[in-house]
Amino acid sequence: MNIKVLGPGCKNCTTLYGYVNEIIKELGIQAEVEKISDFKEIVSFGVMKTPGLVVNGVVKVSGRVPSKEEVKEILSK
Repeated sequence: MNIKVLGPGCKNCTTLYGYVNEIIKELGIQAEVEKISDFKEIVSFGVMKTPGLVVNGVVKVSGRVPSKEEVKEILSK
């Protein structure tokens, strides 16, 4: 699984990145997690508001911090 957290490094982006790392560890998921802060790359996913969560190339969340439960649900599919 390839997971990208999109954002410039703001508090919300950092929170989402933390959630992702906690949950993959908790669920025992093999995943490559990247934090993308380059604006051009963020926009290339069609994300105009951060933070964004991209799983295997598909934007799952953008413009808000999902709850930990929502992130768990997204990553367990």
